[in-house]
Amino acid sequence: MLQVVAHEPPCLEVRGKSAALHTNDNPTLHAMPPFFRAFLGLSRTFGIVLILAACSGVSEKKDEKADWTAEQFYNEAKQALRDERYGKAIEHYETLETRFPFGMYATQGQLEIGYAYYKSDEPDSAIAAADRFIKLHPRHPNVDYAYYLKGLVNYNRSIGFLERFIPTDSSQRDPGSARDAFKDFQTLVDKFPASRYAADSRQRMIALRNNLAIYEIHVGRYYMKKGAYVAAVERMNYVIENYQRTPAIPIALKILEAAYKELAMNDLAADTARVYAMNYANGIPSSEYTDLNQSLAEDIWDFIGLDED
Repeated sequence: MLQVVAHEPPCLEVRGKSAALHTNDNPTLHAMPPFFRAFLGLSRTFGIVLILAACSGVSEKKDEKADWTAEQFYNEAKQALRDERYGKAIEHYETLETRFPFGMYATQGQLEIGYAYYKSDEPDSAIAAADRFIKLHPRHPNVDYAYYLKGLVNYNRSIGFLERFIPTDSSQRDPGSARDAFKDFQTLVDKFPASRYAADSRQRMIALRNNLAIYEIHVGRYYMKKGAYVAAVERMNYVIENYQRTPAIPIALKILEAAYKELAMNDLAADTARVYAMNYANGIPSSEYTDLNQSLAEDIWDFIGLDED
């Protein structure tokens, strides 16, 4: 049975003025009618019983997990994770580390709680858990998973309410998280090229790079739509310099040619057209971005009016 330790709040003791009610030198008591004195006596007795009962309830309350071992906490957390009860898994992992901060179960729990946070849609907590694990256990045999988890969280964290219900173009999301995810996967591949997560990370990096490039295309289209042709030229040159071998390159060349024409830079427009003809004689390679018209997502943005000044 769990013992009530000394630092818990002490039970209330009946002392002082209430005790004077039973002394013979209390003139106020003698002045009261007998039935009222009896009522006060019963009230005091009933109050003491309630206080003692409350104290007894505190002392007899038992923590069902008080005798659990580190292995029990870990197994319960792992089972909750398998059952997709992520809140309960997090609770068990946290208690495990609090009561048993050292040992293999606590260490593994520090890694797995990051995944539980990720699945419970708490990306900041998931990233913090992964960073903490990397800092505390840089040579752990499973530290590569912490880097991979960071990449996964950032890869998916920009998906908001709209994207869950309406088919949208992922390249039009805020690129900040995509850039972070790319860096996380890049770090994993560089540090652990033989990791079991390296192949998947490389595939995700390709998709992220393509999306980042196409994001720049959307920005360039926006500048063209607003008549900001110089800004469009700068943006498309950035794409050509930084995102070679992506589906964005031929589209960037066409936008660049159009922007040069609008700026009356006909020589540069002709040079750009020649580069395009040399590399894409059969037209833009087949991809989901070959159509220079607006995507479904852009149609939605225009309908809502998000592009309006």
